[in-house]
Amino acid sequence: MLDELLDLEHQGWKSLCNSTGADFYGQIMTSDGVMVLAHGQVFDRQAVIDSLNEAPPWRTYDITDERLIVLSDDHAILVYTGRAYRDDDEPAFIALMSSVYTRHDGAWRLALYQQTPVPAQP
Repeated sequence: MLDELLDLEHQGWKSLCNSTGADFYGQIMTSDGVMVLAHGQVFDRQAVIDSLNEAPPWRTYDITDERLIVLSDDHAILVYTGRAYRDDDEPAFIALMSSVYTRHDGAWRLALYQQTPVPAQP
């Protein structure tokens, strides 16, 4: 299960790097899914799609410290540290991230995604 969900997270981040995030998240999110973002906003599925159509792409990213919390065979939470980079001169965006997945008709769907920024270290 960890490998499956981690693969989905990588697919999501890759879509944010190649500007196809609106399509990816529009497909994978549940109809009532939400994203709780680092800037303090909660976006429903349509707001996620709309915002990603306008978002600048990330240059690269990495995922570390991944942990899986299994709630049942069809429900799980993936928690990790994400680092994403846009321009060479911009500092990395670093956050603790959690994704709540539920399986519908054999396919994993994203019900909740949350970012908690990690303060910059001096």
